Amino acid sequence: MTKRIQAKYKIDRRLGQNIWGRPKSPVNRREYGPGQHGQRRKGKPTDFGTQLKAKQKMKGYYGNISEKQFRKYYAEAIRLKGDSSQNLVGLLERRLDAVVYRCKFVSTVFAARQFVNHGHVKVNGRRVNIASYQVKVGDTIEVKDTSKQLAIVLESAQLAERDVPDYFEIDQSKFVAKMTRVPGLTEVPYPVHMEPNLVIEFYSR
Repeated sequence: MTKRIQAKYKIDRRLGQNIWGRPKSPVNRREYGPGQHGQRRKGKPTDFGTQLKAKQKMKGYYGNISEKQFRKYYAEAIRLKGDSSQNLVGLLERRLDAVVYRCKFVSTVFAARQFVNHGHVKVNGRRVNIASYQVKVGDTIEVKDTSKQLAIVLESAQLAERDVPDYFEIDQSKFVAKMTRVPGLTEVPYPVHMEPNLVIEFYSR
C-alpha cells in the first residue's frame, strides 16, 4: 500500500472538508485537523494561506499529484489560450486516472491510478498504463475484457453516491466511454467548492 493511499483521509482532515464526498470521510465525524494541535483555534488566513489551501485541495482531489507535476499543469494552463483557471481544470479532468474515476470504472481516484498503472485500461484499443496520460476529445476509454469481472469494477458501477458527468458518453454494461468535450469548471461535479483561480494566483506570485 502506498503512502498516498494511507494518508488520503488526512487530506480531508487537514483541509476540514470532505473533498471527495465519501461517506466514510472522518470530516463527517470531526471537522478539526489531525494531530494533537488539530483543535486549536485558527487565526484569519492570509491571502497566501487561502491560495495555498486552494492549491492543496485541488492537488489532493486528483490523487495527491506530486508538486512537480502539478506545477507543470499550471505552466501548460497559462500557455494555452483562454482562461488559465478553466484550462487547468480541463487538463486535470483529461488525466486518464481522472477519466476512469469519473466514468465509475473504480470507486476512488486513488484506485483509478492503481487500476491504470496495472494495465487494466485501453484508450482507442491500445493498453495505456500511465495515469497522467492526457485523454483527447473523441478518445474511447474502456476496461480490458479480462478485467471487466473484477470485484472493484463491478462494485463501483453500482455506487449511487455519484453520477457520470454528461461530457462522457458511456455504455456502463460494456465499461466503454468516450470523452465528448473538455469540461468547464461549472460542469465538473466537485463535492466541494474548488477555486482554480486561486491556484493560478498562488503559482504566479
